Amino acid sequence: MSRVFGSVRAKATLGATVVVAIALVAAGAAVLLSLRANLNGQAGTEAERSAREVAADLSGGASYDRLRLDDDQRPVQVVDGKGVLVAASENLRRISGTGTGAVKPRAQRTAAPGSDGDAADDHGGGKGGDDKGGDGKGGGDDKGGDGRGKDGRGRGAGADDDYSLEPGRIGAEVNFSEGSATLGGDTADYRFAAVEVSVKSKGALTVYAGAPLSAEQGAVRTALTVMLTGLPLLLAVVAAVTWRVTRRALRPVEGIRSEMAAITASEDLARRVPVPDTQDEVAGLARTTNETLAALETSVERQRRFVADASHELRSPIASLRTQLEVGAAHPELLDVTGAVEDTVRLQRLAADLLLLARLDAGERPAGTRFDLAGLAREEVSRRPGVTVEGASAEVVGSRGQMARLLGNLLDNARRHARSRVAVTLRAEGPWAVLEVADDGAGVPAAERERIFERFVRLDEARGRDDGGAGLGLAIARDVALRHGGTLTVGEARGGGALFTLRLPGHA
Repeated sequence: MSRVFGSVRAKATLGATVVVAIALVAAGAAVLLSLRANLNGQAGTEAERSAREVAADLSGGASYDRLRLDDDQRPVQVVDGKGVLVAASENLRRISGTGTGAVKPRAQRTAAPGSDGDAADDHGGGKGGDDKGGDGKGGGDDKGGDGRGKDGRGRGAGADDDYSLEPGRIGAEVNFSEGSATLGGDTADYRFAAVEVSVKSKGALTVYAGAPLSAEQGAVRTALTVMLTGLPLLLAVVAAVTWRVTRRALRPVEGIRSEMAAITASEDLARRVPVPDTQDEVAGLARTTNETLAALETSVERQRRFVADASHELRSPIASLRTQLEVGAAHPELLDVTGAVEDTVRLQRLAADLLLLARLDAGERPAGTRFDLAGLAREEVSRRPGVTVEGASAEVVGSRGQMARLLGNLLDNARRHARSRVAVTLRAEGPWAVLEVADDGAGVPAAERERIFERFVRLDEARGRDDGGAGLGLAIARDVALRHGGTLTVGEARGGGALFTLRLPGHA
């Protein structure tokens, strides 16, 4: 499984599909809930309208047998204050979800002489009814028998309970419920509305009217079917499109990868990866990769040239020293001890320079020691006659040993090319400590002022190696300056010679 979803394309496709699926499911659920709520609301409105129509008839004095209860799609029940069914739709066979499960109203009795006209419709009863009073004189369920309550509101038979509505008033509050009913031979789910109405001589009645939920259920089923059918298809389209788009977007990455593999196999750092003709992140990756390859090629070429130049520089003194020793072994009287010592010292200096360059190339950071640059300059000048120094103190932070090597290399280079004078000056320029080494020699041509800082570069190739050195002094000086966060440049002195300027971050 990890291999199947290990690629970026597979992860992107899976992620996009899952996100879209979650969004669609959430949206579909919201649509279904909203649709169901709206249709339930419509059914409730229809049920309330039917209930209020029946309640209006009752409040207008209509008898139970004259109520409009013949709708084949909307079951109606009328229940008195005791929960007894007093009227219902004629074709109602079964019902649930209302105040009573009865489908046949209670047997009605004939009104007693002198009673209200509506008393005949009351559910109180004679001998065949459910009343306890059997005299048939309008007693009904009321124990009082006179048809009037204490409040004088005409609480007729069968209305023992107090009610809050005035006679002839329909309640504003509607209670909704859901259930099922069988009308004729058809059973369906309904939303019922319960409306209270107060009727003189009948008391408080509750009218239950239902509206079918078949439209709501059908609409929800249809919407759900469409969603269940369309969701997989839509997810398949999203997955396919994401797969193709991701594949197209990652095609340049595959080109970069294959080219890098070829470069690694061939070890040809001159090759470059293809850069797509776009302005996106992949193009930026390709350009950065090419820049890295170029820097790596330069570094490798520099190392090769360094090794070749180091081997060449080491070969000469070693060969000279070996020749002198072989001659001395064969003819002791001809041994040039002084020359052998000079060659040995030169080898020692060259080895030390190569070791320092190797440490600098390895990224060695200078120690964080604070010292006085002016004091260090005076120490180096004291070892070299004919050099003057002037300037104020300037504290810097770094490696005192490496900085001594830098100053020594600058002074040795200046003395080698000066005619008569070498001057060292120090000053402060804002946050920088500036040290200048000037000579009155021939100077450095403008075209060669950067080249002299390269390793094993000597402008005067005709002079002897003993006089000119190995060409590492200035290269070491610049590398040390850069490692200390400074710069080392060369220009023209006032007297026409070379002017080397060292800038280092000062420390207050």
